[in-house]
Amino acid sequence: MKKKILITGSSRGIGASIARLAIEKGYEVLLHGKSYSSELLKLSEELESSYVIFDVSKEDDVKRALSEISCIDILVNSAGVNISKAFDSLTDSDWRDVYDTNLFGLVNVTRHVVPIMKNSNSIGKIINITSIKGLYASVGRVAYASSKAAVINLTTGLAKELAPEILVNAVAPGFTNTEMTDSTWSDRIQKQVENILLKRMAEPREIAEVVLFLASSENEYITGQTINIDGGFSIKND
Repeated sequence: MKKKILITGSSRGIGASIARLAIEKGYEVLLHGKSYSSELLKLSEELESSYVIFDVSKEDDVKRALSEISCIDILVNSAGVNISKAFDSLTDSDWRDVYDTNLFGLVNVTRHVVPIMKNSNSIGKIINITSIKGLYASVGRVAYASSKAAVINLTTGLAKELAPEILVNAVAPGFTNTEMTDSTWSDRIQKQVENILLKRMAEPREIAEVVLFLASSENEYITGQTINIDGGFSIKND
């Protein structure tokens, strides 16, 4: 029987790449979008996959949508937003928007998926998409970076609480060739990319490969870990 994988924020970017690779590897994919976007509908048709619509930041919507689903073996928390502003320019609304999606949205979805997973006969897998920005100070992205740091800490805590029935891990992508990167591109980011040991950004599929390994039956003994996928950026210090 195919394993069923729910991927939040899967209408584009890394989430969409994970969905495409999951289909290739024989999973049953449940897509997710905040709205009925053209990207989501097109991907659903391409992959012949069903989808759910809800705002991860609204727990009642999450609960309602997931109450009709009887089986989820794997959860990939990929939904996220990025507001790139200096600290003194961030408004209360900016902070709420970032944390409501990147942290509390992840909590909302996980809270309602875990009981579904526990009804399965197999080990559940949760993979959170965080960022290398959550591992070090990030000028101009303090809201985004701190929310992703919280996800890394949450991953460790959940792994302890949900073991041994569910394995919980995270991947921390570096600069990746997605729409989000395009929308926040700057000279500063260009200089950071030039400091990557491999001298390029990642492609979304390269992130997806690691996510699908953590989700697979090949992984039965990794939990509570955050795996950097950054081309060596985080270890370059000269």
